[in-house]
Amino acid sequence: MNILIIGSGGREHALAWKIKQSKKAGIIFTAPGNAGTSEIGINLPIGINDFAKIKEAVLFHKISMVIVGPEDPLVNGICDYFRNDSELSHVFIIGPDKYAAQLEGSKEFAKNFMQKYHIPTARFKSFNKDQINEAFLFLNELQAPYVLKADGLAAGKGVLILQDIDEAKTELVQMLDGKFGKASETVVIEEFLSGIEVSVFALTDGKSFKILPEAKDYKRIGEGDTGLNTGGMGAVSPVSFADEVFMQKVEERIIIPTINGIQNEKMDYKGFVFFGLISVKGEPFVIEYNARLGDPETEVIIPRIKSDLLELFIALSNGQLDNYQLTIDDQFATTVMLVSKGYPENYEKGKPIQIGTTNNDIHIFHAGTKVHEKMAITNGGRVIAVTAVGNSMKVALSKSYSMIEKISFEGKNFRKDIGFDL
Repeated sequence: MNILIIGSGGREHALAWKIKQSKKAGIIFTAPGNAGTSEIGINLPIGINDFAKIKEAVLFHKISMVIVGPEDPLVNGICDYFRNDSELSHVFIIGPDKYAAQLEGSKEFAKNFMQKYHIPTARFKSFNKDQINEAFLFLNELQAPYVLKADGLAAGKGVLILQDIDEAKTELVQMLDGKFGKASETVVIEEFLSGIEVSVFALTDGKSFKILPEAKDYKRIGEGDTGLNTGGMGAVSPVSFADEVFMQKVEERIIIPTINGIQNEKMDYKGFVFFGLISVKGEPFVIEYNARLGDPETEVIIPRIKSDLLELFIALSNGQLDNYQLTIDDQFATTVMLVSKGYPENYEKGKPIQIGTTNNDIHIFHAGTKVHEKMAITNGGRVIAVTAVGNSMKVALSKSYSMIEKISFEGKNFRKDIGFDL
């Protein structure tokens, strides 16, 4: 069967790499893809939100399954577009409908959902421009640091954590005045939770679910989690503190109530649920939901799935997810992201990339790359995820860092301390 993966990052390359291993895979198309996905299948020069062009490609290339990588098309209703179009309704698309995608697309919607279904999360209230005085009163009730979240999608920049209450009030006014455009017309203020974070993933048909490997990612640009936030500088899986006891709490208190809520709200949800969690003295709380897989977490959880990923997706499409036996590898996977000089602020593109020889334990997943004159060049801030597998985190990280020495492009930057807090 022919597959279309929508997106252009390391997540999409990792999905394509894994699906390619299935005997049931035909041609794998990626839109728009990158230099890595071009080696696996065919890249289509189509924007992730150009639903009409995506439809043309699906019909022309006889595509049977579509996997949506990034959040934007989900929040914009691509799954509704497919499911409501008579020419596309036979094509299985992995992702939630527009209503359910609000779990990621609206912080206010997600927090209200958690509250309704008694899912543990930080205390919160949401405010618009007309409620500034009430917002100030709520801030006065909280202890520093103060957490401000733009309600809508803000390209990963809409969350501020501030130590000073006067600064928090100033930033709140700026957010409500359009600092993040429409995304911050409503702002969620929440209590700060102190602990250690973990990403947990489930695949669901809206009723049953399969829990995928968990991961921990590292967002800050600098060592020791310092500096500006990024899309992610690396990840590890499994996560040492997410033991059997912790994961049982996660399943009972968070995953099951979430799936029950999805069913109760009559959401059309056939895809991934990302639970951004924080462990506070061993107790899990939800920081955020995402309606898709995370990046760079995908680059460490996909190599740990021993099962045929395409067969898993087919089971999802056939209503057989509950009966599917998912097998996870006990080994560790680590990924270190190579980024462009200047990222996450201004950076240059178009730098030629040289990659040395790999072995079976090393996987190079392209992110911000493209092919130019038969050569891979940089085309984004996050360029390449270097993933390795080993029988311990230390061994896997050693392999990742050894491979990094064999990869070169002008301005190459990376964190040298991934996994430091585990």
